[in-house]
Parts: sequence; structure tokens; C-alpha cells
Amino acid sequence: MTLVQQAGVARPRASLGRVVDDLGATLLELAHGDPHRPGEISAVVFHDPLDQPVLPPHALVLGVGVDAPGHIAALLRTLGHQNAAALVLRAPVPLTDEVRAAADEAAVAVLGLRRGAPWGHLSEMLRSLLARGAGVESAESLGGLPAGDLFAVANAIAALLDAPITIEDRNSRVLAFSGRQDEADPSRVETILGRQVPERYARMLHEGGVFRDLLRSDQPVFIEPISDGMGGFTLPRVAISVRAGDEVLGSIWAAVPARLSDERNEALRESAKLVALHMLRVRAGADVQRRVRADLLSTALEGGVGAGEALERLGLSSQPLLVLGVALDERGPHYDNADSAAVVHDRQRLSDAFALHLSAIHPRSAAAAIGAVTYGLVPMTGAAETAETRAVGILQDFLDRVGDRLPPITAVGPVALDLSDVAHSRSCVDRVLRVLRDRRLHRRIGRFDEMQGEALISELRDLAGARSEEPTGALARLIAYDRRHRGNLVQTLRAWLDAFGDVVMAAESVGVHQNTFRYRFRRVAEVGQCDLSDPDQRFAMMVQLQVLRVDSPPDP
Repeated sequence: MTLVQQAGVARPRASLGRVVDDLGATLLELAHGDPHRPGEISAVVFHDPLDQPVLPPHALVLGVGVDAPGHIAALLRTLGHQNAAALVLRAPVPLTDEVRAAADEAAVAVLGLRRGAPWGHLSEMLRSLLARGAGVESAESLGGLPAGDLFAVANAIAALLDAPITIEDRNSRVLAFSGRQDEADPSRVETILGRQVPERYARMLHEGGVFRDLLRSDQPVFIEPISDGMGGFTLPRVAISVRAGDEVLGSIWAAVPARLSDERNEALRESAKLVALHMLRVRAGADVQRRVRADLLSTALEGGVGAGEALERLGLSSQPLLVLGVALDERGPHYDNADSAAVVHDRQRLSDAFALHLSAIHPRSAAAAIGAVTYGLVPMTGAAETAETRAVGILQDFLDRVGDRLPPITAVGPVALDLSDVAHSRSCVDRVLRVLRDRRLHRRIGRFDEMQGEALISELRDLAGARSEEPTGALARLIAYDRRHRGNLVQTLRAWLDAFGDVVMAAESVGVHQNTFRYRFRRVAEVGQCDLSDPDQRFAMMVQLQVLRVDSPPDP
């Protein structure tokens, strides 16, 4: 029996019943209500009590942090008025009589998200499941299944092999999974909840040469049971790489009781070819969607003629916005020997992670990579006076989640109260990121209102470099003296200015006795022929030291 025959008729692609069928048992459980109401899920929306969005009809709402029965009942009544399809709450759902009555009255199903499963993970899974097309009569299909619908493919393969299936990318990240995962072992459940093969199992698979065998062969690989670290063992696995020519796109994993028969091994090989077509379709669709979104965001951020229309298409028109920027810190030791392909790959990973993070923060946010920077537009909630502080909190949370694996620098622009402010705020974000890239400040987050001075200095350096400016006047005389006599006068001047004229602090900073420093400082005035009691002369020399390239011999 072929994969198409086993799959049968394609199921509804975006209904609540489809969500419960594909994500149930492992991620979601039906707590109350009818999941088989007619209609397709139109959107996945996070509930925000401070800025409640206007929902499209038949939306699936994620109730993060909603746990009190009274609040749940009130939210259900509100969702009923907006014709929402379902409310997802963290399990166990408190199904009191009040909650049941409110759900029945609103005709809104209630689902429970399994503990340990992140909300962002669920959101990404739902969008992956629901974004494959609007209806059953999709004109585009591959092997009799809707193009790009990896969940349908996983269920079809599971039926062929009589075993629960996961489809994973090259980094062992779960892209889709079949039903019947409760028949597998705890490691499989942990993999799906975290959407990533746990590190300890991945390490054992690497050490056992499993990943090496998958990369080298297009044949199924049998994996013997391995220790689960608690005195037991996992079920055996059969895995096969998914290839498009010479490129390995990912892999298929089946939790099986024993080795597969020759017929099922052959069925798995044929299935891998079909999965490759679907994965390529998903990638192509994601690339197109990413380019369209990047074009709209770029148009909005440039503030030209089409900016208003672009914001409207992004769903962000007629409201104050926060402009955020994230870029990879490519000057760190992590990228000293990295090739350009690795940098581009990490930029994309960082961009995808930031887009997912913003979508969890606010459902109407937009993010896209434009060049080396990923920009985010987030609708402002609360008072404008504290909006940038809240934006810093969003970025700090993102940095905490990403850690040092993808070292980013981030920036917050001024609040954009209208269309004309958006381009200005984007420019401020770029200026802050430029300062952070210079690595003169050891920080990962910058706000323009805190860093305007540093930004102006950076721009003056650019201007001076373009004009090939060289130090003149008193500073030039001090540099020439140091080169002839190694007098350290430039170092002395810089230390005195940095210490606001405090000789004790300045002498300590350069590691000399105070009397030695005072002598050198007198020589600064004599050799430079300058009056450092004059504030204009002091400021001019401070600007020269900050902006121009000053090359003075070190202390012997």
C-alpha cells in the first residue's frame, strides 16, 4: 500500500478538530466543548489583558497566565461575543461549574496545554499547522497530500509503519509529529514538548555514530535502545535522512518495538522522498512569505510614499509603534574564524528567534531581516512615558532566552507616534547599533535617548575619516613630542580630562606617582602651548582625542 493510499482523503486543514487530532495527547487536551464545530481557524492570538485585540472570527486564543476560574469565565464570555473558536489554558484547567457554563454559553471550546510545553512552542506549532492553506480543495498537492502539510505526512507515515513518527530538521528540531505519541517513551514526549531532541540523547546519538550514519546513507538506520538515565531504556528507533539531491534537509524518526520488515523499510525510503518534496515546499513558501514581509517592513521603515499602505497591510496603521533592532555581534571571538555561510546562517536563526519572540509578546507585531539587522515593529501598550522602558524589558527577555549561542546586540528607538516618526525611529535604532558594534561600550541593549552622544561621536569619526583629518594645533605638538622623547604627554592629557582634573585619580589610572603626573601635566601646557583652564580649549582637545586617530608611543 502506498503512502497516498494509506493517507486516504485529505482531512480538513485548519479546523479545530484538526488541531486537536494532530496536537492532542502530546501537547493539547480537550478540556470542555465541541472541537468539531464547522469553520476554519482564522488566526492564533495571544490574549493580552492590557491591550485586548479585536479578534477575527473563529480565532484560537492563547490565554497565557489566565488561571482563576472567575477570570476564565469572563474571558470566555468576551470571546463568545467575538465568535472565537477555542481558548487554550495551561493544564490542568479549573473546570468549575461557572467555567463550564460560560464555555457552553459562548460556544467556545476549552483546551489545556500540557505542563512543560512553552507557549511560544505551541504558537509556532499551531501556525505551522494552520498556515498550509485555507481549505481541502487545495489545487496544490504532493503525493495526494496538501503541499507542505508535514503533519498530514507524518500521520500517513505512522499509519504505514504502525509507529509514532517525528519529522525533524538538520538540527534535530521537531517540524511535525504524528498521533499515537503516547505509545512511545518519555524521551519522545520530552522531545515534542521541547520541540528539540534533549541534549543528553543527542549527545549519545552523536557518540554512537547515528548522525554520521544518517548523513552518509539514504537507507534506514536502526538504533538500539539507549539508557534513559533513570534505570530504564528507550524504545528502539528507525531513522532515515531526508534528502534533496546532495543536501540533507532533515530526518524521519519512528519509535518501534523491533526492526522493521523489508516492506516497511522500503515504505520508509519512499516516504523520505515525499517528505523531501514537502519540506522544499515549506521552505519555498517560508522564503516567499519572509521576502514579502521584509519588503513591507522595509517600505514602512523608510517612510516613503508607500509607507502608510505597507503599515496597513502589516496591520499596524493608525497606532503608536515601538521600533526595535537586533543584529548579530559579529566582532566577538565566536566569529573570529567563522566563514560567511556560518554568519549568514546564524543571522537567519537570530532573526527567526526574534520574530517568534515578538509574536509571543504581541500578536500584531511584525519582524523581518533587512540586511544584517532584524527590525521589529511592536504596537505600544500603556503610557508613552514608560514605553521604551518596557521595550528594553522585551529585549532583555530575548537576550536571556538566546544566551551566548547567538550573541546579539539590540536597540530601542523613540516611540513612533505617527507615520512620519517611524523612519526617524528606525534611523535612531541604526545609530545605536553602530555604537554597540564599535564595542567601546560593554553592553548588549541601547536606547537612543541614552546614547545620542556616543552616536554623534561615531558619526564625527566617519566624517573625519572621510576627510582624512589629522590632529593639528596643541594635540599635534604633543604627539610629535611623544614620538621624539616618549614623554607620554598625550596619555597624561587624556587621563586628566577623563578624571575631570582630579590629579590623584588620573595618576592612579596611568600608574605613576602624583608628583610625576603633575610634572608631566605642566609639560602638556608648555609643549602644547595651550591653556587648559580655558573651557573652549579643553573641549576642543576632548573632541580631537575622541574623534581623531591619535597614535602616541606607550610608556617604556
